Amino acid sequence: MTECSTEGTKTYTSCASLAALGVKVNESQLFEPIRQRVQIAQKTVKDQPIDKFYDGWLAMLAGVHGLVEINSRLRADPALQAAFGRSWCVEQSVVQQTLDACTPENVQQMEEALDEIYRRQSQGCQHDFRREYLILDVDLSGMPCGPKAAFASKGYFAKQRNRRGRQLRRVLASHTMRWLWIASLRDGATESDAHSPDASRRTHAGVE
Repeated sequence: MTECSTEGTKTYTSCASLAALGVKVNESQLFEPIRQRVQIAQKTVKDQPIDKFYDGWLAMLAGVHGLVEINSRLRADPALQAAFGRSWCVEQSVVQQTLDACTPENVQQMEEALDEIYRRQSQGCQHDFRREYLILDVDLSGMPCGPKAAFASKGYFAKQRNRRGRQLRRVLASHTMRWLWIASLRDGATESDAHSPDASRRTHAGVE
């Protein structure tokens, strides 16, 4: 009997649990609605704009604090890239250029894609409304930030007078589990918009 002397290719990652999630993401085609709906007007040389966007999203999952860390955290981890269906990763500057090329229309496309993903995957949308009501809880969380950040304005932040910041509005389905229904960013002066037209529209979109 002869033995094969050719060694197999092995790759390792320090993000094993995230790599397992990547396999599930590929199997369920979780990102497909975003690929279909979000059309970023950018010239394609090697990678599609949505692939660059995908690398940026993967970097966020990997825990980078800024896009500059993509080169050291994600590009240096081929096993993690492979788990999410990528054969390689673009440079951080390329991801930044793609994000800079996004328009308000792309933001709208992303919101529509996320609504579709939520309807497909969320436990909230699988709730049996014929059996019982689904109770929604609106929560505002103050997030202090610099004066030049988007939506930054003076508002109420506990124990911080005259501070600028933003409010993170979350709508939670709080019956037996706290499922995140909607999350959006508001200016720091926002107190409560549970009955605003936007909140109602997004809530109804999640239910329908």
